[in-house]
Amino acid sequence: MEIVIRALVLFLFLWGITRLVGRSSVGELSTFQLVLFVAMGDLVQQGITQDDVSMTSAVLTIGVFAVLTLALSTINARSPRMRGITHGVPVVIVRDGEPDLQNLKRERLSLDDLMAAARQQGIRRFADIDLAVLETNGRISFFARPSAQDGAPEEPDPA
Repeated sequence: MEIVIRALVLFLFLWGITRLVGRSSVGELSTFQLVLFVAMGDLVQQGITQDDVSMTSAVLTIGVFAVLTLALSTINARSPRMRGITHGVPVVIVRDGEPDLQNLKRERLSLDDLMAAARQQGIRRFADIDLAVLETNGRISFFARPSAQDGAPEEPDPA
């Protein structure tokens, strides 16, 4: 039973840490962050099992993490209010071409990182962005302003 309680405590701790650290997705982790998370996994295992390397300890630990993960998924699916707490909410970081510096600061996202993400979507400057949203998975959704040419009627094909 002690292993189950230890797994529960460390699961909640890791969940809190990942919420606190931010919204980087795994594909965007630096090498250091990746190594740090791998090392944390080993430390978590040691903290839960206390040098007990038995198969029972491993099964219990993985089982508790799986049950808690399923419980969080169920909560996210059924309760919109709790979803904001357990999963987060999207944050508007650019509106009408103007970066929201307060939201960027709160999300620990620099203007350089924001502009790099915009360039990857083919956006050259902030003025071209109608809306940008930092999603709960760490990705940024960009909605570009319609250009002046978008509203112009197409010329007939001379063929």
